[in-house]
Amino acid sequence: MKLNNLLYCLLLASITMTSFSQETEGEKLKRMQWFSDAKLGIFIHWGIYAVNGIDESWSFYNGYIGYSDYMKQLKGFTASKYNPEGWADLIKESGARYAVLTSKHHDGVALWNSRAGDLTVVKKTPAARDLIAPFCEALRKRGIKAGLYYSLLDWSHPDYPNFTKAEKRYTEDQGRWDRFTAFNHAQIGELIKNFNPDLWWFDGDWEQSAEKWKAAEIRSMILEANPNTIINSRLQGYGDYATPEQGLPSSKPADRYWELCMTMNDSWGYQQNDRNFKTPGQVIWIFAECISKGGNLLLDIGPKADGTIPDEEVTVLKTLGKWTSKHSEAVYGTNAGLPAGYFHGPSTISRDSTMLYLFVSGDPRGQVMLEGVRNKINRIYVVGNGNKLTWKEYLRPYWSSNAGLVFIDVPEAVLDEHLTVLAVVLDGKLDVQK
Repeated sequence: MKLNNLLYCLLLASITMTSFSQETEGEKLKRMQWFSDAKLGIFIHWGIYAVNGIDESWSFYNGYIGYSDYMKQLKGFTASKYNPEGWADLIKESGARYAVLTSKHHDGVALWNSRAGDLTVVKKTPAARDLIAPFCEALRKRGIKAGLYYSLLDWSHPDYPNFTKAEKRYTEDQGRWDRFTAFNHAQIGELIKNFNPDLWWFDGDWEQSAEKWKAAEIRSMILEANPNTIINSRLQGYGDYATPEQGLPSSKPADRYWELCMTMNDSWGYQQNDRNFKTPGQVIWIFAECISKGGNLLLDIGPKADGTIPDEEVTVLKTLGKWTSKHSEAVYGTNAGLPAGYFHGPSTISRDSTMLYLFVSGDPRGQVMLEGVRNKINRIYVVGNGNKLTWKEYLRPYWSSNAGLVFIDVPEAVLDEHLTVLAVVLDGKLDVQK
């Protein structure tokens, strides 16, 4: 690292290192409210790995390709058709309320003009410009929260201890680690100053302890600059919400706030040979399962090296957007739905707990069943078209306090192409039989 870069890193790393005081539960609820209500975010893995269409960073770490060959992709990263306004329009159309862009993956290639180091798309690729600022600006113009992914580890940095799976640079060298920490905190400081993210999506924390990362100081740095910022769980215990990856929890997680991060095919970044795309209907179903269990979905796209988004991903986002727009009342600002066994499918509950939303897949052959709800039902209608439905309740004699079984008639004519949603209007706050 050049001397001026080192001095710059040390200066930024020394700023705002005071401890962060613990917020009250009420303060956290207020800070997390937009995230809880948002339900859908778009993850964007974009970097030089799109040039050859290979695994981001892991391809050289695991020895599938040599490091020098991996870095040759710098020459092909043009961003020549990058249209941040178009990206933001598509994200808005999908129904997402936030988006997260990879500012730097484990390969250490930064998408902004970092003064802390030279390995950036501005200095090392034909793109030759900051790619983050115009995207954040485009998102915010459309009322979408701007999030940035940042890898704490950096396998390209000469002072980071790990390099590849088969090779380490060093085991213990406090001087080198201190230099890397100064660099790391300097880059985080730049992202705070230049882009002021609404959400931080850290990654790579597993390689070091919270103490070594100085995770408390990182959290403090972020929240002192913007007290409303949200931080994901991958900061060794100093985050706000959990991030299960590529695996839908089978039941409602213990974490109050969580987000499933998931690819559309099997790859995070663009890989031309990966054709295993989920259908729009499958993505919608997974999304419904997430919000039914009180979580969000962070759905990934992988743009090409020129900045265009693959057609298959565009189709999924547009189809998802039609569905979220039609069923918005059952999605945004709702809470986790009924416990398992009360309804055979996902469900959500309105914030005031007086509306129950049932998600019906396919053709139920005339009826669906709801059980365990003690409330009187005032009305049932189909979300998105308002059709009133008929229902009958059984096994609830006048002398019993138990909930009955409700059979709802669902004619074929009201079914949605992907996932039908029924709104059950209750006579008060939801009361379920334990």
